[in-house]
Amino acid sequence: MSVGQQQMVEIAKSFLSDLKILIMDEPTAALTERETERLFSVIAGLKAQGVGIIYISHRMEEIFKITDCVTVMRDGLVIDTKKTKETNVDELVRKMVGRSITDYYPQKNAEIREIVFEAENLSTADFKNISFSVRSGEILGFAGLMGAGRTEVMRAIFGIDKLKSGTIKINGKSLTINNPAQAIKAGIGFLTEDRKDEGLVLDFSIKDNITLPSTKDFIHHGLFDDKTATTFVKQLSERLNVKATDEEQMVGSLSGGNQQKVVLAKWIGIAPKVLILDEPTRGVDVGAKREIYQLMNELAERGVPIIMISSDLPEILGVADRIAVMHEGKIAGFLNKKEATQENVMQLATGGR
Repeated sequence: MSVGQQQMVEIAKSFLSDLKILIMDEPTAALTERETERLFSVIAGLKAQGVGIIYISHRMEEIFKITDCVTVMRDGLVIDTKKTKETNVDELVRKMVGRSITDYYPQKNAEIREIVFEAENLSTADFKNISFSVRSGEILGFAGLMGAGRTEVMRAIFGIDKLKSGTIKINGKSLTINNPAQAIKAGIGFLTEDRKDEGLVLDFSIKDNITLPSTKDFIHHGLFDDKTATTFVKQLSERLNVKATDEEQMVGSLSGGNQQKVVLAKWIGIAPKVLILDEPTRGVDVGAKREIYQLMNELAERGVPIIMISSDLPEILGVADRIAVMHEGKIAGFLNKKEATQENVMQLATGGR
């Protein structure tokens, strides 16, 4: 099952018992907007029955939509508790990250140039005839409902799942990709939607995780150059503002935001020709989100084409230059930044025209 489907099963399981208190930790992280609205209707029904709900979320719009009071925590400490109607987004964000955040989606200054990545008529059992291209400096968003095929397309491009037909090109050259090793060799990086099971080895250190796809670059005369690898990891960790004791800390002990930064560092470390990001800000706080957006802009300014899957419509509208919208295994349409709205994205995602 996909992460979103797993999330729905977990939510359904929690409703089977005689509830008095229900704790929900980022319940909408993998859900689409429509599924989130269904969940909110269920929550309203539980509240009416007298069930107390503790709702953990980094999504400000959800906090203000369904909660009565809000508690802010930072670095393991309770910073403040207020009635929701007596506070606002700016105040909560300031308390969460310890500073004010302006320009939530940083301005993108990258010049969009020549086509670098092309997918032509890609097909598997999950999707049919998928064709798109991404240019140097461009961020192409992929939107759609759960099960539309977005993640499946990217897994096939990266060689995790086998393509039945289609062509993948980088800089005009056709590629043969039957496994992730071939994808990495071709210069494709892929941040998966499930960082804990697919993106990281939780029992490995930060250094070991970041150097996994580029280990060969640190082998000289048959020996692993630990000193060079350590310097490399330190530079990437500083660049991405990974908060840890040192590069030997186990990634399983890091916060969700810092784990995500380690996965990003891993793929930046291969100097990718194209970078695929599947739900890159899922389950991370607002401060870390903005840092990830800024990093994406910096990579785009260096000419790296980025493909970003996101179920967060405001995010994909705020970050992407163009949006490909999928519906039932096909691309229903493309929208450029100027014409894209939540309404017309959802119209395409649900099969409308």
